Amino acid sequence: MQLLLRDNIPFVSIFVIYKDTSIEIPSVLVDTGSATTILSADLVQIIQITPSPEDSLYTIRGVGGSEVVFSRKVDYLKLGEYMDYGFEINGILGMDFLVQAGTIINLRDMKIEFNR
Repeated sequence: MQLLLRDNIPFVSIFVIYKDTSIEIPSVLVDTGSATTILSADLVQIIQITPSPEDSLYTIRGVGGSEVVFSRKVDYLKLGEYMDYGFEINGILGMDFLVQAGTIINLRDMKIEFNR
């Protein structure tokens, strides 16, 4: 899977599958400094991922401030040919996914590969 650099920051596109419905989410930051994966609530609501009373709420903090997000388990995330089944969404492609996928970030060739 090819990394796309914007202002020297790496991005990829991923697919999110929830209840057998999928959506491609472009411009997902690959962030080894982020512990969790966070996706735009506006985009995932297209496949019926919306907050519900039983969802856990979390506050995330970054350089730009803080935001409250909800957590949801999806069927799987797909990056290139790698799929992660039953992955928790907290709402940036973080280390939780990158480690579980055995991701190798090849910056010379600007590619993400998987150690299977």
